Amino acid sequence: MKALVIGGGIGGLASAIGLRRVGWDVEVFERATRLDEVGAGISLWRNALAALDRLGVSAALKGLGVEGQTGAFRAPDGSILLDMKAGPIDTSREGVILLLHRAELLGVLIDALGRDSVRTDARLVGFEQDADGVTARFADGREARGDVLLGADGLRSTVRAALFGAEPPRYGGYTAWRAVVEFDPSRLVPGETWGRGRRFGQWGMTGGRAYWYATQTVPEGGGDPPRGRKRGLLDLFDGWHEPIADLIRATDESAILRNDVYDRPPLRRWSDGRVALLGDAAHPMTPDMGQGACQAIEDAVALADALAQVGPAEVPAALRSYESRRIPRASRIVRASHQAGTIAQWSNPLACKLREALLRSRFVARKQAEQLAWMIEPT
Repeated sequence: MKALVIGGGIGGLASAIGLRRVGWDVEVFERATRLDEVGAGISLWRNALAALDRLGVSAALKGLGVEGQTGAFRAPDGSILLDMKAGPIDTSREGVILLLHRAELLGVLIDALGRDSVRTDARLVGFEQDADGVTARFADGREARGDVLLGADGLRSTVRAALFGAEPPRYGGYTAWRAVVEFDPSRLVPGETWGRGRRFGQWGMTGGRAYWYATQTVPEGGGDPPRGRKRGLLDLFDGWHEPIADLIRATDESAILRNDVYDRPPLRRWSDGRVALLGDAAHPMTPDMGQGACQAIEDAVALADALAQVGPAEVPAALRSYESRRIPRASRIVRASHQAGTIAQWSNPLACKLREALLRSRFVARKQAEQLAWMIEPT
């Protein structure tokens, strides 16, 4: 049987690998003209690492990322608000979190699948399904026929809009800058620093590199600071603890990426007949729990499980089984990420004082550990 995967990102490639491992013929259709491996850093927590192991690609990731970093949440003066060393979420332990470049993860997935399975410059414009299969239509006149169509086409998914209606995504309330830069790893203080309506995160990567990101609460579409990204960020984080300013200074202006942050409220259904969603098309979430890519990889494994050893007539029921397994967990993480981002971006001085006090309390530390332990437990 054949699967048509719309979208050649992490979720689409991972799902194609999973389906091929259980005997499916798979074609991936990517709207970009090239498989450019772009992006910045990415965190893969234990749940995603276990899923990647099931997809047979974990060995190829060894040596590409960094484990065992002692992370913490900090105040702008550098004092620790909450240590990431609570039981199963101790980021200083191996196997808890792997930091690597998004491009390197995409490269591993593309190599595992094979570039000849990906059709580029393929912009989906519509599809029709019947009792026997699904036909996808593309902007250049191409058509493809399969037993199932999987929408892995991201935040503004064409497949999702066709299934459930076109609705704009929900603005998360802040914009984010990201970059990877050559930097002395011994100078880094891994984790996140929280201020009033601003955050700054930093983590070590292989090859003497660092991944950093910054956020600011701004109106949607507010864009970059008037003085430009680099100068504006230096002003925004002036006086914050070391080495934040040095990380920004070490980064070329052109290497700093910026995106407004969005998610969508959870759906009650991800499938209709022979068509289903996964990854950001199904459950886009803010990056505040570090689970966007992780949940897409979990989707890929669950899809392969559901569609293994099914006949053509059983595909719709298998997709319903997939969504019933995945929707409760992914929806809970969408809501938790949105709430965490809202709290982390508070600007009111009194609210920020309260937040600092809560983060320093043992009760909050225990609750945080419990929530994250559930989130990163392999499924």
